[in-house]
Amino acid sequence: MAGQKIDGKQFAESVRERVARQVDYLQSEHKLKPGLAVVLVGEDPASQVYVRNKNTATLKAGMKSEEIRLEASASQEEVLEVVRKLNEDSSIHGILVQLPLPPQVDETAVINAIDPAKDVDGFHVINTGRQAVGLDAMMPCTPLGCITLLKERLGDLSGLNAVVVGRSNIVGKPMASLLLAESCTVTIAHSRTKDLPEVCKRADILVAAVGRPEMIRGDWIKPGATVIDVGINRVNVDGGKTRLVGDVNFEEAIAIAEGVTPVPGGVGPMTIAFLLVNTVTAACRAHNIQLPEDI
Repeated sequence: MAGQKIDGKQFAESVRERVARQVDYLQSEHKLKPGLAVVLVGEDPASQVYVRNKNTATLKAGMKSEEIRLEASASQEEVLEVVRKLNEDSSIHGILVQLPLPPQVDETAVINAIDPAKDVDGFHVINTGRQAVGLDAMMPCTPLGCITLLKERLGDLSGLNAVVVGRSNIVGKPMASLLLAESCTVTIAHSRTKDLPEVCKRADILVAAVGRPEMIRGDWIKPGATVIDVGINRVNVDGGKTRLVGDVNFEEAIAIAEGVTPVPGGVGPMTIAFLLVNTVTAACRAHNIQLPEDI
């Protein structure tokens, strides 16, 4: 029996609606308008689309959106100066520097120049360290969206076997930390894992974040598993056109798994939704505000 396509777009929309209600509450009860600043260096087409989508979502939620664009030739010091000014701006609660940066700019130096309290991407070394030891921290948006979706879909995750394919600091490692925090038994696998198909086939929850088009096949998946495909890969098709595919062969996976996130329309929309969540969280922490649970 075929599994279910997990509609990340619909889930993200419900998250954005809740954020809009929270923003309305903060403005009406506390005169607080959460603010997000996005810094874009250069003119990478994919980054421009992503930044535009972030700006649209931020404004739609009723938040302040600030966009700072720098030339591709900008020096590291110029980028750091922008970050310093945003750190000092009390109307900005979240700062995101769009990656990748031009080669003359050190990404690590820029990320770690952001005030950790405003690091809504969750990439600052202080936030990653706090994540690793289980303390409150800003979590990267994509893993945060994935774990929230899994809990919404499956309920209690404790005791489930989870396999994360991919070991990046952006998705793989924080995803594993979040699954551990839910009392899953977690394996981090990657392209060099021995007997990778067999490792994947033991998973009740399989998270693919390795960056290889349709690497994970249907016969790698345990019947009834839930599959979260974080991969976004552009591949060539007939006629010189391209299309987006994930790290999982969707058609094969949906015939085996209980549910699979598609690409596009799965994890992607959740990333922006949880960027808004993190910005509201940062604003509340900065002003020591506890949001009511029923919003």
